[in-house]
Amino acid sequence: MINIFEVNETNEMIEKENLDVRTITLGISLLDCITDDLKKLKGNIYDKITTTARDLVKVGKEIEKEYGIPIVNKRISVTPVGLVGASACKSPDDFAKLADTLDEAAGAVGVNFIGGYSALVCKGMTKAEEMLIRSIPQALSSTRLVCSSVNLGSTRTGINMDAVRLMGKIIKETAEATKDSDSLGCAKLVVFCNAPDDNPFMAGAFHGVTEADAVINVGVSGPGVVNTALKKVRGESFEVLCETIKKTAFKVTRVGQLVAGEASVRLGIPFGIVDLSLAPTPAVGDSVADILCEIGLEHAGAPGTTAALALLNDQVKKGGVMASSYVGGLSGAFIPVSEDQGMIDAVCAGSLTIEKLEAMTCVCSVGLDMIAIPGDTAASTISGMIADEMAIGMVNQKTTAVRIIPVIGKGVGENVEFGGLLGHAPIMPVNPYSCEAFVNRKGRIPAPIHSFKN
Repeated sequence: MINIFEVNETNEMIEKENLDVRTITLGISLLDCITDDLKKLKGNIYDKITTTARDLVKVGKEIEKEYGIPIVNKRISVTPVGLVGASACKSPDDFAKLADTLDEAAGAVGVNFIGGYSALVCKGMTKAEEMLIRSIPQALSSTRLVCSSVNLGSTRTGINMDAVRLMGKIIKETAEATKDSDSLGCAKLVVFCNAPDDNPFMAGAFHGVTEADAVINVGVSGPGVVNTALKKVRGESFEVLCETIKKTAFKVTRVGQLVAGEASVRLGIPFGIVDLSLAPTPAVGDSVADILCEIGLEHAGAPGTTAALALLNDQVKKGGVMASSYVGGLSGAFIPVSEDQGMIDAVCAGSLTIEKLEAMTCVCSVGLDMIAIPGDTAASTISGMIADEMAIGMVNQKTTAVRIIPVIGKGVGENVEFGGLLGHAPIMPVNPYSCEAFVNRKGRIPAPIHSFKN
């Protein structure tokens, strides 16, 4: 049973250690909106979202005020639009019109973001899904709140290299379409391997087809809380270190469970999952990289970084699953660059490279995240980076992702400012050698042998 005394125990975490509920995300199924009439489909989508989510922001603010728990974002995720628009959309422009409808609906109910402008193409692309993918640059340059994701591979199906090749081009086109805002559109676009159906975090959130008609998912975050707890056991054994992380993750997750339960009751919508990811912000003291340094590294990226991150990720999960019966989403440690001041400092110090970040993604929750690269990086090079990350996810039976930003007009040594939770970042160098002949091969990389579980 969760009660107000547990909330009071976290007051210091909230006031001094940057504990927050990063998001309440309302997942909404749009399957009952489907029609072959585009105008009618747009009306159905707008009505479904604005009706189902009309009280989301109000309820979130009420919970914040009543319990004193900051809820940073209120968000919506919807059924992948590549499925919803298949009957009505005859061109990429038609899909972009659906993005405009999503943006209007999200603005009407006052949420921070809406996710689900998505396609699931891990084995192959339908004509509709390919049209949606080709519409992404237009959709993200003409909307404010829409986030897009594409699932390119899975452990059971392998990697769709045709889609990987296409996404390298789409990321470059999105960067060009939003170059006046430092290619910000790419910050709202992520590609996945093994994408989860219940992820509340953007830009990758979508409402999976196995989900109920509507569901509440909550994402909590507490890097600052974990870092503060570890300062008290500096120099202690690994056993003490692990126990401290687990106990702290338990407390953080209980806060998320409370908020999720309250939101569910007040909205009359079923509770789905708590995602207990350690999601950093640009605020000083709210950094996953700082946790790694507290564990014993001079900088993130130093030898031992991958081992320290593996320990952190595992103990966060172990503590979280004891606090809630329904832990899901991504759940673990995020390692974005622009959103984590400690990661930015490590890049500037020369200890953290894209190659080291790729190694770290083998043991954390996501992948190459919010990394700014030179704007003249070839589309084939971006596809190669995506393919590497998809392979890590496929072989290790885990979720991996890529959210990289080729900043048009900028190069290595320059900085880019995105603002808000998206932070700022130095432009990182990429390997200069070509992989074009590799990514231009057609077809897909087969599933690994250990995928055959039947």
